[in-house]
Amino acid sequence: MSIYLHDIPLPQAQSRFQQALAEADLWRLLGVGTIPLDENALGRVTAEPIWAKVSSPHYHASAMDGFAVRAEETSEAQPSSPIQLSVNSEQSPTQAQYVDTGDPMPGWANAVIPIENTEALGETGRITPAVRGPSSIRIRASVAPWSHVRPLGEDIVATQLVLPVGHVLRPVDLGAIAAAGHHQINVARKPKVAIIPTGTELVPIGSQLEAGDILEYNSLVLAAQIKDMGGEATRYPIVKDDFDLICGQVLEAAQTHDLVLLNAGSSAGAEDFSARVVEKLGILLVHGVAVRPGHPVILGLVHRKSNEESASSLPLVAPRNDTIPIIGVPGYPVSAVLTVDIFVEPIIAKWLGRRQKELPIETATFTRKLVSPAGDDDFVRVVVGKVGGKLLAAPLSRGAGVITSLVQADGLALVPSGAQGIEAGEPIQVRLYRSKSEIEQTIFCIGSHDLTLDLLAQFLSEHDRRLVSANVGSQGGLVALRRGEAHLAGSHLLDPQSGEYNISSIRRYMPGIPVKVVALVGREQGLIVKKGNPKGIIDLRSLTNSQVRFANRQRGAGTRVLLDYHLNSMTIPPESIVGYQQEEYTHLAVAASVASDRADCGLGIAAAAQALDLDFIPLFQERYDLVIPKQFADDDLLSPLFGLVADSPFREAVSRLTGYDVSAMGAIILEDE
Repeated sequence: MSIYLHDIPLPQAQSRFQQALAEADLWRLLGVGTIPLDENALGRVTAEPIWAKVSSPHYHASAMDGFAVRAEETSEAQPSSPIQLSVNSEQSPTQAQYVDTGDPMPGWANAVIPIENTEALGETGRITPAVRGPSSIRIRASVAPWSHVRPLGEDIVATQLVLPVGHVLRPVDLGAIAAAGHHQINVARKPKVAIIPTGTELVPIGSQLEAGDILEYNSLVLAAQIKDMGGEATRYPIVKDDFDLICGQVLEAAQTHDLVLLNAGSSAGAEDFSARVVEKLGILLVHGVAVRPGHPVILGLVHRKSNEESASSLPLVAPRNDTIPIIGVPGYPVSAVLTVDIFVEPIIAKWLGRRQKELPIETATFTRKLVSPAGDDDFVRVVVGKVGGKLLAAPLSRGAGVITSLVQADGLALVPSGAQGIEAGEPIQVRLYRSKSEIEQTIFCIGSHDLTLDLLAQFLSEHDRRLVSANVGSQGGLVALRRGEAHLAGSHLLDPQSGEYNISSIRRYMPGIPVKVVALVGREQGLIVKKGNPKGIIDLRSLTNSQVRFANRQRGAGTRVLLDYHLNSMTIPPESIVGYQQEEYTHLAVAASVASDRADCGLGIAAAAQALDLDFIPLFQERYDLVIPKQFADDDLLSPLFGLVADSPFREAVSRLTGYDVSAMGAIILEDE
């Protein structure tokens, strides 16, 4: 029975169409292909998570044009009492070496003095214009260790998550993937869409027009829409208003495409054949939707041609079955565009494994003070999330070499010229890179770093949730929860008195705030050392050896608290440890510091050591918990998270990480009323 120009509500039409596609096994990812990492990857959708193979940079690199030096040799330099460092001297060892931006640092150097902060001196000790090859340089200020140096792994550390599955690749993403060591990637196959214009009155673009002629440009617009959505469009020649000709063209297109757009003839006129074509070749699901403009839309399925002779002469798309969807698109341009937006975008998004597109501009609350240079328009990359009904924007790293800040950015905020920054709590306009629905499905996690958070982010992406994490340490995470700036925090704060994790700290930093504390993992903490342990490091007492350089975690980090607790119990003064003041913000950063010879060891987790092929000396077992304010614990936003911690695939994935214990995963440690 025909469904003929009977307008039905839009949700009903969408539901009917999507149900039919699901029953035909067409409401899913179409397929996966491997492509080279080049500019043609732009706009493609990742079919699996992308993990970093290498660190970026993979060597210590100069961040400025200038002179590489030993920072300790500059300590006495003052404006009134400059010092002189030899560059090319036969009488004394080299104290400075000229480097350009990006040059590898000499093995003996640990800082760079910008060229503008030096005076080049010739052999006679007078200032010389030969700034690249002086005999010596004069400086009037000291530099701190690792100033103006991009250390190994500053941007990307090997094994970290670069991009999740279902991510639409942007220009900055290509750079990040390349920096992470990839030359090819697995992406969702582009859906192939056939666009068939019909109408005796239509003429091609560029035709000499006569009365009654209508330029056919709808197919051009529709093809551009398809391309913007991530599909691949084929524009067929105009087909005259002839039922058999249209049927033949649809059947031909169905052999090599995933979707047919038939434009127009979707109304009820004498020469509007589209509905009849769909009925003849397949199943007419909908003819008429209660929307204006665009109500005479047609939704249906058509059968592929089964004739072996015809099939053998055409390259098939490897169909899952013998049907493909067809949409009869109204002829008026505005109606045509709206129809594709409403009905085609969801299909292509599903086939590509991505979300539907939205590009809103929203007002968000800035989470922390930001200082901007006066007189400049300051474009600030931000992550955006909705916490407690309030849209928050948190600034990302502004380092010139940190490409991951672009990858992670949800939007771009502008601090206009004349302003010297923005205060925490102030409103700011954000142009969102992600859709409003994505932002609303974002879980803000602030606190201690752990490798399982990357895995959690990946698994959550498969449940229409996005996890954004900021590594500020366990203590910083609890403070952020108190201020209402996150949905949850990772924490492993040891109470020196009780030996219990997190509870006393939660009461101290979150007084009066009801929480739910869920055990995530047990972790093995120990000393990350170089392969073969050349310094012969045994335990924490080895850190007092003046020849051992230590990489510490930042103040407030659970690992730092753990270290200080044991140093105190062993009566080891922190000042006896070389490098105690050298702070890193993640376990991988500590491992990278050891791997790059900035340190001989550091306290961290076993998985971080394994990630960079380092040795590990186990010392302690600890528990890493998720701390969740009660107001969010029962929210639908976090419901997939609780499902995952009880989910076997996620538990198995975590258990494969070195040094992790999942036996207590999901256990409720504390739940306030």
